[in-house]
Amino acid sequence: MPAITKIVVTGGVCGGKTTALASIRTAFTRLGYKVITVPEPATEFKTNGILPWECASGEEYQWCQMKVQVTTERAFERAARGMDDDKILIVCDRGMLDNKYYMTADEFQRVIADLGYTEAQLRDSYDAVFHLVTAAKGAEDYYTNDNNAARHETLEEAAAMDDGFIEAWAAHHHLRIIDNSTDFAGKMDRLIREISYVLGEEAPKPTKRSFIVAYPDIAQLEAIPGCERVEISQIYLRSDPDTEVRVRKIGSDGWNTFYLTEKRIEGSRKRLVRRQRLTLREYENILGQADPARRELTKTRYCLPYQGQCFELDVYPWWDDQAILQIELTSPEAEICFPPEVEVIREVTDDPAYRSAALASAPFGATH
Repeated sequence: MPAITKIVVTGGVCGGKTTALASIRTAFTRLGYKVITVPEPATEFKTNGILPWECASGEEYQWCQMKVQVTTERAFERAARGMDDDKILIVCDRGMLDNKYYMTADEFQRVIADLGYTEAQLRDSYDAVFHLVTAAKGAEDYYTNDNNAARHETLEEAAAMDDGFIEAWAAHHHLRIIDNSTDFAGKMDRLIREISYVLGEEAPKPTKRSFIVAYPDIAQLEAIPGCERVEISQIYLRSDPDTEVRVRKIGSDGWNTFYLTEKRIEGSRKRLVRRQRLTLREYENILGQADPARRELTKTRYCLPYQGQCFELDVYPWWDDQAILQIELTSPEAEICFPPEVEVIREVTDDPAYRSAALASAPFGATH
C-alpha cells in the first residue's frame, strides 16, 4: 500500500490558493509524489448552478455541499490506496471545517451529526492544514476582486473572514499559517517548505517559540472565540541515541487519533523523518516499546487563535502555577501578538529543560 498523506490548503480570499495548488503539484511531482487534488465543492456547486441563496436554507445548502465533500474525499482516498505509486499526496482545496464559518455552531453540529461524524473525526482526517492569509492582511495593495467575479468582500470583510477560517481549524494538531511577511514568491516558497517538512523531505523546521506563562483562568480561556481544547498523551519509545521516536494520542469529542513521529537528531536540530497515523490496535501494540526511563507525558492543550496567529497553551497536571505557551512562526522576525488573557512570564525557547523530551524525563514538578 502506498504512503498517503492528506492535507488541506485553505485561507482567506485573495490569499493565493489557486496558484498554491498549481505550485504544490509541480513541486511534489518532481519529488516523485503522485499528487491528487480534491476540488472545492463550493466552486463545483456554483459553477453548475447550485447557489446558497436559492436553496431552502443556508443550513440545507451546507449539508448538501458537505455531503458531496466528504463523499468525494473518501472516494479519492479509496482510489489512492489501490494505486501502485510509492508516495501519494492528496491535496484538498479547502476542508470540511471551512464550512463552520458559514454556519452557527448549532447548525454546524446538526449538519455533521446528520452526516454521521463528529467535529474531531472530520478535523483529524487530515494530516496537516495550511492556511494562506488573505492579501487584505499585510498585502493590501495586492488585494483585488478583479480576478474573481464572485468575490465582493471589502478589505475589512476579507480580514474578518480570514480570522474565521483560522478559528475553524485552530484545534488541528498541525495547522500552519502562511502570512504575507514576504513577497508572493516567498509566500509560495514557505508553503512548499512547510509541506516538505510534513512529508519528511529535506526542509528546515519552522521557528517555534516557547514561553512560560502564569497558570491560566480556564473559564476565561474557553470563552475566547475559536478556543478549542484537546487532551494529549505522549509516550517516548526506545530508540538509537541519534533518533527520537514518540507516539501521541490526541483526543477530543470522545474521538482519539494516534500518531507515530520519528525525528533524526542532527546536532542541535531535529529533522522529521516520519509521521504516521496509527490505528488503535497499532498504537496499543507499539506501547510495548515504551522507553522505561521516561514517563507518559499528559497535558491539556488549549488552541487559541488571536489576531491571525494560533497559539498552543499546554496545561500539565503537576503544575498549578504555570503553563507553557507555544507558537509556530514562519520566520524568526515575525512579531507575536499575545492574547490579553495570557500572562507571559519569560521565554524558554532555548531552554532544553522545557522541551517535551526533558519534561518526560524529569520528576514531577522538578522544572520551574
